[in-house]
Amino acid sequence: MKTKIRFASLALSLMLASGTALADIKIGVSMSQFDDTWLTYLREDMDKQAKSYPKADGVQLQFEDARADVVKQLSQVENFISQKVDAIVVNPVDTASTDRITKAAVAAGIPLIYVNRRPDQTDLPKGVVTVTSNDVEAGKLQMQYLAEKMGGKGKIVILLGDLANNSTTNRTNGVKEVLAKYPDIKIEQEQTGIWLRDKGMTLVNDWLTQGREFNAVIANNDEMAIGAAMALKTAGVEKGSVLIGGVDGTPDGLNAITKGDMAVSVFQDANGQAIGSVDAAVKMAKKEAVEQNVVVPFQLITPENVKDFK
Repeated sequence: MKTKIRFASLALSLMLASGTALADIKIGVSMSQFDDTWLTYLREDMDKQAKSYPKADGVQLQFEDARADVVKQLSQVENFISQKVDAIVVNPVDTASTDRITKAAVAAGIPLIYVNRRPDQTDLPKGVVTVTSNDVEAGKLQMQYLAEKMGGKGKIVILLGDLANNSTTNRTNGVKEVLAKYPDIKIEQEQTGIWLRDKGMTLVNDWLTQGREFNAVIANNDEMAIGAAMALKTAGVEKGSVLIGGVDGTPDGLNAITKGDMAVSVFQDANGQAIGSVDAAVKMAKKEAVEQNVVVPFQLITPENVKDFK
């Protein structure tokens, strides 16, 4: 009889232990797409942050790839809700199409954190937090540096990111705020390269083939900037004669600045956004207070300080 009691006690302890494991903090994460260089760094840093918590907290992230599909992303959020996760983190596909995501999470009483891309909606409800960087500031930092290098005159081309993303709009608005102070700098061309290196290369190659002349390429991210540098090199344009600026400060972008292929970039802190978003999700899951709008600052990267970012 004692043996049976001992086994019953052991079974109960195992059940309790299993219950503890089931009580881990579960966070559903919907990324706009996995096939993006900078967002890959963000995702990897979020995973590292989750693993940095004490085992007692048991923070678990479930990543899903929305593949740049608004409908798919909403479905992923609805699945997270049905799974009764403790918090949801979303990197929006389309910043103008987040209303249904917000309403679904709020209705379910599940904390929602938007990371990297802030929804276009100005007043977000209680229980919804954003962890982003000020994209207007990125554009201003980038363009001010290049405007000074250009001596306040010349022609530029702008490589836009995804037009459905307000990071594209805001970075470009920042560029144009600076240009308002430099009437002798004209925009020769402005087209979307949808954040992609090969698209940036194709656009710049097309402009060169058309005989267009420009003194600088302003790209909304490093990938398109690197593509622009590749096109100029292929066309035999002397390195440095056309200034190239990017945004993000990716390892490839830093190497391009070191080699003289890019003149400047603006560091977007993936680790800072990762820590901020996961930390907010964990605290909100524990019913702890968090700041509703967390802003991670951008930093200018030039040939003089590029080594500080490696």
